[in-house]
Formats: sequence, structure tokens, C-alpha cells
Amino acid sequence: MNRFIEHPSSKTYDIIVIGGGISGAAVAYEAASQGYCVALVEKGDFGAGTSSATSKLIHGGLRYLANFEYGLVRESLRERRTLENIAPNFVYPLAFLVPLYSHIKMRSKLILEPGMIIYDLLSYDKGFTWDKSKRLPWHRLLSSKKAIEMEPVVRMDTLTGAIVFYDCADLNPERLTLAFIKSAVRHGAEVANYAKVEDFVRDDKRINGVVVRDLLNNNTRTLRGKLIINCGGPWADILLNIARGNEAPQHIRRSEGIHIITKKITNANAAVGGLTPTGRPCNLIPWRGHTLIGTTDREYIGDPDTYCVTREKIEEYIAEVNASFGDPNLLHYSDVIYAYGGLRPLVEDQTRDVYKTSRKYEIFDHDEYVLAGMLTVEGGKYTTSRNLAENVLKTVNKKFGRRSKSVTAQQHLAGCEIREMDMFVKQAKVTYSEFPEHTIDYLARMYGTDLSKLMQIARQEKRYATPLNGDGEILAQALYAIREEMAYTLMDILIRRTGIGTLGHPGLTVLASLAEIAARELKWNTTRTASEIAIADKALKLPDK
Repeated sequence: MNRFIEHPSSKTYDIIVIGGGISGAAVAYEAASQGYCVALVEKGDFGAGTSSATSKLIHGGLRYLANFEYGLVRESLRERRTLENIAPNFVYPLAFLVPLYSHIKMRSKLILEPGMIIYDLLSYDKGFTWDKSKRLPWHRLLSSKKAIEMEPVVRMDTLTGAIVFYDCADLNPERLTLAFIKSAVRHGAEVANYAKVEDFVRDDKRINGVVVRDLLNNNTRTLRGKLIINCGGPWADILLNIARGNEAPQHIRRSEGIHIITKKITNANAAVGGLTPTGRPCNLIPWRGHTLIGTTDREYIGDPDTYCVTREKIEEYIAEVNASFGDPNLLHYSDVIYAYGGLRPLVEDQTRDVYKTSRKYEIFDHDEYVLAGMLTVEGGKYTTSRNLAENVLKTVNKKFGRRSKSVTAQQHLAGCEIREMDMFVKQAKVTYSEFPEHTIDYLARMYGTDLSKLMQIARQEKRYATPLNGDGEILAQALYAIREEMAYTLMDILIRRTGIGTLGHPGLTVLASLAEIAARELKWNTTRTASEIAIADKALKLPDK
């Protein structure tokens, strides 16, 4: 992939998508696959905002049943199956153990069992997966004794049993987002990261383009487009205010979600569902030999560009987690190896508690207001992003007077063209038998059918195959990220192209090795190289205040 913005053109695009998170990536892919001439610009790196701050789940949203949002749950469950099909190397079945208690109304068998029956019925087609290994079982009940045997971390007082049900885990949301970007490019879309929209082009009270600053080269370009689609997520209102000239500024609600990654504190390869004292879910999720814990859900007031995770917020969440499982010593700050957070855009303003605010999405056609030539997409959840994009294109087709049908649910994403995942991994281990099996197992899932390109690099020089962590990730991934996947910073490599940094600080030696490769490929001088190492070193450490 290449940043199109570096090559001047007088082209007029049918659609310009602003935002390279999962929503923008899915919209660009959907539009390009339906034959539109598409450009996508993202002010940071692809998937660096909300899309990287998830619980790494692809799920139906069991809790939305409490709000009677059956349509949203059904859509989510259908899209869960679709993502299992089109991204088999990223999306996998995951069991959830939900304890039942006599003293907690929302965790009683009388409440949860009917809910699970409805959840299963709404996912009636979950067995219709292309890969048989992706089929999800129906829920089942466990006795208290069996629940404790399966997972001793479960709170024991007033325990009456447990329910085991299935959703899906997302191995790497950042790379899954990138797969949507790659799929858009495969269908002709032009994309650029580090390309910030600073203004809009207006002709006769209609928006006909955007003024974009190339943040890597510090110059501007004007892009012409017949329709602008604002997929800015938590920044959507900021873009709208720029388009309006900051007259009658609009504000969206933002919800903060924090996750922490710790040593493994569960026994089974199943997520364990706790409940905080305030009634929010608190999930202990197995992930890469560790435990991922999330998430908080609090309203965030302030500039989204200055958002950060603090030690105080982490410690507050640890206290909530410990209370959820009735053990004040379950977790300590010293057990946390990595913490991350992000902001979610919400579409409702009447709900006091943002946890209870819907995760539905809305598509605003500004032709009806003062911004003709522009659509804004707000809200939604990662799981339903592909279907959101399909619905956006229904609006787009009406505006362009076209008739075209979505194909994105029927074809694999780029790099994910795999029918039987287990067989694919098995064959990869044979093909690359000189590498450790756990390395190939992990890389085959991270890179899918692009694995061969990565391994060509790994075979070129012995040091490129040097394992860097317990998953067996290797230096060759840094080269591949730069040459093939538009990585331009050390954090791009560490967090969004590989998993080297997502389990915490890998050590200064690893940072230096990765930076040396990046400096050579990207022509960094010594000052830039030292700066990149310093930024990564700080970002991957836990906050001290």
C-alpha cells in the first residue's frame, strides 16, 4: 500500500471518507467494492483511536437484551457470524462463564436463563459458518461445584451455578481494521494515514472537497469529492464544526473505556463474567497467555486529543474488579503489565449513565441541513461496522441514483482467504518447519494468506527470524509493516502492525532493534530515531500518575 496523498492528482473522487478506524475502513471497502471511486484520509494511523481500544471481542451484546434492543442484538449476532466467515484468522469462538447468584437479581437463573434462550434463538444461524471449527454451541448450565472447578476465581458466596455461552474473540482488532483498509485498496480505493482534514471546500453552499495536511511531509493538498463521509468517531463533531465554520457548534457524547492486561489469573480458556458493585459487566478474558480485563464505561468530558489513561483510573478499576469477584487481593497495580483506553462516540443524550446508552449507530444526511454533500456516521460498535457500511451505501446509492448490491459479506477480507483455519496453520508449520511451531502458529493467524510475503523477509537474514516475545514474533514483521502496510512510526509497528507492544514494554533492547530497522527503511536521522524510542518507551510503561 502507498499513501496516495504524496502524489498530486486533479482527480475528483465519488466519495472521500474521513477517518480510518473500523467504521471508515468498512465504509471505504463497501463503497469501493460497489464500484465507487474512493479516497480515505486518517489524521493518525489506521485504527489508532477507538478501534484499538476494544475488549478484543466480536459479540452480539447480551446486555442489550435488558434494553429490549432485539434488533441491535440480532444484527450483532449476524455480523459476528459474518466476521467469522470473512476474517477466519482473526475471529474465534470463545466460551463465557457467567456465575449465577441468589443475592444479585441480574445474575439469577430466573433472569439470565430466559435471556440466554433468547440470545441463542436470535443467533439461530450461528452454525452456518464456512469453516466448521467456527460454529458456536448453544448455552449450557453448570452446577456451583462445576463452576468452581472450571474457574476458581468465581465469587463463591450465594453462588447457585453458572451459565456457559459462546461469543467470539478478536485476536487483533488493529490488524482486522487494517484488513478492511487493504480490502478497500484491493478494490481501487486510495488511502492515506497521517493526513489531517483542516478545512472543507465549499462551492455554492455545498461541500465539494477537503483540504488535507500531510503530517509526514508538512504540506497541504486539496481533494475534490462529490460526497464526503464523516467517520470521525469521537472526533466527528469537531469535523462538523470545522465544516460549519464553528457556527452553532455541535457536541457528541463520549464514553471512556479502559482495559488492563495482567498475568493470567484464570484457569480455563474461557472468559469469566463478573459484575461490578454498580452493575456493569467486568470480564476476565483469556488473551495470548494473559488476562485481558475490561471495560469501564464512563462519560468523558474534554478534548478527545488530550485523552489519556492515568494511574488513578487504573487503580479505581482494579478496586472495581476486586469487588466484582469478592477478593480484595485478586489484583494489584503491580500485576498490570499494560493498560490502554479509548473513547466511544454515543448517539443518545437522554441517558444519564453512558453504560446504558445504546451502541446503535445513526447516519446523518446533511443535505437536509446546511452541509449539503456530506454524511456523518455516529455511534455503533466494532462488531456491526461492516453492516453499518452496507447501510451507509444504501443512502449513498440513492444520492447517486445507482443500484448496486453489497458483496462484502460473501467474500473474504484481503489476507483472510482461508476456508479451513486449522488446516491452514498445519500446512504453514510444514512449509516453514525451520521456525518454531508457536511462531508460525501465531504469525499464520496474524497475517493469514500474506504470511508467505512475511516469511520471505524472515528467510533473507538470520536476525530477522529472531524471536522477540513469548508468541515468537520476529524482526521481519517490522520490515513487512513498513514496506507493505504503511507503518511510519515505531508505535505503528509495536501496537498496530504487530503484537510486540500490546503485552507491555518489550524492553529497550527490542525497541532499539526495531528502531534501527525503521530508521534504515524510513531514512530517520539519529534525532528522530531517539525520539521514536523515547515515545514508545513512555507509551508502553504504566502511568506513574
